[in-house]
Formats: sequence, C-alpha cells, structure tokens
Amino acid sequence: MKNKNLRKSPYQKNDILTLEITDIGSGGEGIGKKDGYAIFVKDALIGDTVKVKIMKASKNYAFAKLLEVVTPSAQRIDPPCPVARQCGGCQIQAMSYEKQLEFKQNKVRADLLRIGGFSEKLIDEIMHPIVGMEHPFRYRNKAQVPIGERDGEPVCGFFAGRTHSIIPIEDCLLGEEYIREILNIIKEYMKEFHVKAYNEETGKGLLRHVLIRGGRYSGQIMVCMIANADKLPEERTLAERLMKISGMHSVLLNTNREKTNVILGKQTRTLSGNDVIEDSLSILEIREENGIQTFVPTQSQVTFRISPRSFYQVNPQQTEKLYSIALSYAQLTGKEVVWDLYCGVGTISLFLARSAGTVYGVEIVPEAIIDAEQNARINGIENAFFYTGKAEEVLPDYKNRMREQGKSDDVDVIVVDPPRKGCDIKCLETILEIQPERVVYVSCDPATLARDLRILADGGYSISAVQPVDQFAHTVHVETVCLLSKLKTKQHIEVEINLDEMDLTSAESKATYAEIKDYVLEHTGLKVSNLYIAQVKQKHGIIERVNYNLPKNEDARQPICPVEKEKAIEDALRYFQMI
Repeated sequence: MKNKNLRKSPYQKNDILTLEITDIGSGGEGIGKKDGYAIFVKDALIGDTVKVKIMKASKNYAFAKLLEVVTPSAQRIDPPCPVARQCGGCQIQAMSYEKQLEFKQNKVRADLLRIGGFSEKLIDEIMHPIVGMEHPFRYRNKAQVPIGERDGEPVCGFFAGRTHSIIPIEDCLLGEEYIREILNIIKEYMKEFHVKAYNEETGKGLLRHVLIRGGRYSGQIMVCMIANADKLPEERTLAERLMKISGMHSVLLNTNREKTNVILGKQTRTLSGNDVIEDSLSILEIREENGIQTFVPTQSQVTFRISPRSFYQVNPQQTEKLYSIALSYAQLTGKEVVWDLYCGVGTISLFLARSAGTVYGVEIVPEAIIDAEQNARINGIENAFFYTGKAEEVLPDYKNRMREQGKSDDVDVIVVDPPRKGCDIKCLETILEIQPERVVYVSCDPATLARDLRILADGGYSISAVQPVDQFAHTVHVETVCLLSKLKTKQHIEVEINLDEMDLTSAESKATYAEIKDYVLEHTGLKVSNLYIAQVKQKHGIIERVNYNLPKNEDARQPICPVEKEKAIEDALRYFQMI
C-alpha cells in the first residue's frame, strides 16, 4: 500500500514553465527554484529568465532542457562557436570569461568549505585570486577527434554531451588552427579511397579516431590515425599529403581492434617522419605587486618528448604558470630531497630538479617512467631519478635503504599531481608517515582536493596557500595548487579517551550519512535512506555504531535496498575511500 503522505514532484516530464535562474551548479548548469523546488537547466546562467521543458523530475528537484532565453543575463554572451550548446566540450562558453573565472574561484572555495570543512576565515586568508588566461581561445595543443559517417559522407567532430553521437565540427575554436586542415585532408582521403568510418555498434569500418598533438613552442605537429586494422588503403598517399602541412613532424598509425571506448590500441607504426615530437616549457619568475601576479619567462627551460601516449598538459602557456607556482611553493634552495608522486612523464619533476638537491619521481605506469627517464637525459638533468610502482611501496623502501646505508632518510618536500579521483588513501597515509616539511598538491578536481586536504590537515599539516589556475577556458574544469606545511609544536596535551565511546571505525570517519546521501543525490538523482546506506556498509564489513539494520519490533518487515540504489551507494563509498 502506497504512503499517501509521500510528497510527489510538483512537475512532471514534458511540463513547460518559465524560470528565473538564481544559482549555478558545480557542472555549470543554471539553477532556478519554484516554491523551493530546485530545477537544474544546462546552458542557463545566473540572471537569465528562461523557458524550459522538464526532462526528469524527482521529489526534490528536476532537470530541464533550455528552450528559450526570455530575458538574458548581464553575464551572457553570444558563444563564438555555433555548436557550443550541442558539443560536450564547452559547458560555459555562453558565460563571459570574467564570470567564468569568478565561477571557478567560487567552485574551489565552496568545495573547501563543504567537503573539506575548512573555515571561511582560513579560506579567505590562504586563497589567492584565480590565474586566468590572456587569450582563452586556441589554447589546446591536443585533439582526439572521433570519425563517423552521416548520409554516406565522413564526418569529424566531437561527441555531444553524455552521448557517442558526433557533432560535426569544421573548426574547434579551442584548438590550433592547423587541426581543421588536417581533418579536411583526412575526410577527402576517405571519400577518394572509399575508406569507411568505424561503427561502434557493429564493430565494422576502418577509421576510428584521429589524434592530433602539437608543440606550442617547437611548432612540431603529430597526427596519429587510429584504425580497426594494421594497414590503411593508400596509407603512403595520406601520409605524404599530411606531411606537406607546415610543421608536420610525425604521421603514425595505431591499431585498435577492440570493442572498447579506449581510443588507442597497443600497436603504433610510423608512416612518415619521426616517432615523437618535442616541445619546451619555460620556468617562470613570479612577481607580485599590489596583489597582482605577473609571470616573467626565464632562461631556464625543460624540453619534453611527446608520443601518442604521453601525458602532456594541453595548455602549455597556463602549464608554465601552474608548474612555476608549484615550484615556488616547494621553496627549494638546491639542497632538498623532493619526491614527485604521480609524476607521469616527469613534467613537474624536471621543473623541480633545476632547483632541488635530488628529485625522485614515482609513477605506476611503466611507459611513463621510460618517457620521464628520456626527458631527463635530453635535458642533461642528472639529479632526477624515477621509479615504477606505488608511492606507498616505493617511499618506505627508499627510507629503509637509506638507513641501511647509514644515510639520511629525510624527505623535505613531497609533490602530488594525482588524476581526477585524487590521491589513493594509502598514498596519503604514506605522506603522513614520511612527514615531509612541505607538501605541494596540484589538483584537477576541487572536490577530491578538498577531501584529501582534510585528511592531511587532520594528520598534522596546515594549509598555507591555495592558488586556482584556469587551464581550460569555457569548461567547468579548474586546476589548483596548494601548499601545506608541517605543524611545528612542542606542546603536548594529555587527553583521557574512553575507548568504549570511540567505536568509530576508520571507514566510518571518512563520510557522514548526510554526505553520502548528498553525493548519491547529486550524481544519480536517487534518494537513499540511512537504512539503505547501513545495509550496504554492513555488506562491505563496515561496523555500524547505530545499527540501522535492526527493525523497531520483531514483526516489522524491513525493506531491502534496491540494486540501483545499492550500486549508487557503493559508488559513494568508493568516492569517500571507505571501500
């Protein structure tokens, strides 16, 4: 029997209404309210009055499609790209760049408050204004372009948001201008030699993707075709045509026969030119006057070899600022022992090596370590050493070897630049065990950054500086560099702890029930109860202080968590590193 008191959504799917946008979500979507009921609208901006169509409604909120901007916001501009709304790449191109920077600054701040639990006073003291771009277009040096067909003709473009439907794009305004010329040559080649595009559903067809990389400062260009075969028809002709483009340095063919969303296969062959391209980044001097930072190039540069698989930041000009900030936060004098965790191909490591005593890089991907070692050699850097493995295994082993050899095992600075999911909990525990004087955290996701900073702060570190950097104009993504310093105190406070009152498990301490509910709601739109969360936690061996699994009386029938909600709760527990 249904509960008559259960509140239903005031709106249904396909309802059309007019709405004033008063807030913005972390994904750049506009938020409006009707009698306290929240409605999320992609492509709407604060200050807009919009006509929308409800696409999905739940008890507490709905998602809606923008039909018409009735009254535009003062921050709204006409997007230069004609397909900005359809393409999944630029979520906020309709927002003025000044407001984009404000949005990203507030996004970092809000996550430090909400997820990190840091005080407003502290954040206001340590957070610097975001470092923006002088030219927020044509900044990307890399494009991964899917190939498809429409009406029998080859098309190149980008996927629409949350789909694999290709939006044909002649010229992406975020990418270098030569990308358009490359794609036109490939489309003409496909038509001339009847080369079919790969079809994800059938697994048939030949050409899947085109990967384009460029050296912003070297001018060298690489094109790598990803095909469902070892060989392309008339591939020499295609390579010759591409090599005529000014700056073309490398034409490659990668084979990927797997039915997968992973772009690159395991085998790559050079059709013309070199196997790799190179680019250089300058170490910048940071000057500050009246609270305004300026970045001045120095004579010190680092050169990198870039292969199709190499991780290399897509915005070199902002990368120079990002890494130079990280270097300044490390406060190196030429004597320090520095560990760069998640070091990739050694980009930050080699910046640090110019000013440190010794730098050690750790990365779990063997190919990246090979690239890092090559990059150190071509730069003549002899004080950087690289290890393949996990930081929580490599670092303790290093300290043991140093002690066995009668040498100092001190680590002065640890730098981390993890992927979007943040640091592994074992990595954070290792940092707290090693106790370096300073930790420099480079992050590409404010939410996981705030979570990890909380762990480090609770482990004895104070946050000295937070510096957001806009690496990806017109998207919702933002990079952040943080400096943490080890707390120094000789005071001791004796505290008597009643262990019977401290039965909180380490897993439980990572997130409250409210935080888990909020995460599930935000990422799936599902409402979950304490009971369901407790059932899933119990399934994974997490002991409950309050046993929500017990019915209120012996005859009570207990609802069992549905599979869909169980999966959503498990995703939240993984996010908070509880399982």
